[in-house]
Amino acid sequence: MQFRKSIPFIAVILAFALLSGCAKKPRRPNPIDTLLGSGSGSDNVNPQQFGGGFVDPTEIIETRATSGDSMANAQRGILPVVYFDFNSASIKPAERAKLSQAAEYLKNNSGSKLGLEGHCDWRGTAEYNLALGDRRSKAVQRYLETLGIPASRLVTLSKGDLNATKGAATQQMGRERKVEVLVIR
Repeated sequence: MQFRKSIPFIAVILAFALLSGCAKKPRRPNPIDTLLGSGSGSDNVNPQQFGGGFVDPTEIIETRATSGDSMANAQRGILPVVYFDFNSASIKPAERAKLSQAAEYLKNNSGSKLGLEGHCDWRGTAEYNLALGDRRSKAVQRYLETLGIPASRLVTLSKGDLNATKGAATQQMGRERKVEVLVIR
């Protein structure tokens, strides 16, 4: 008889334990959420705030300093620019033909290399945009490698939002989310 009275109590405890479950996965921040975030200062870099999947922004800045030297003689405008969607480093199917053209250029010009310069629009923190620009340039590099271009002929660089227009209109921001393909001779 005593056991039957405790069954509802045990059921409530079990239900509570089952409903509490596992903790939710942390979500990756949206650039708009980070616009005025605590990591906006360059001395407050915390790569963990980006979900751990990004490169440390200080490494990107160091890479930018060394890669920038090799891109000093790079030529713009020879090959088309690859554009990206907001907060994305995925190469759109419509942009892949541009990368095929870049691969063909390298195959026909054995003394050249390509500089892949990742850019973002103005939204988001400087650290977030540097990381996103890096992911974009690396995505283009990986795609070119699948087309048979060796990594030794590709140089990646993230400019983040350095060249972006703050407060730009939607159409202009779409033109700023890109990887410029530069020819290095």
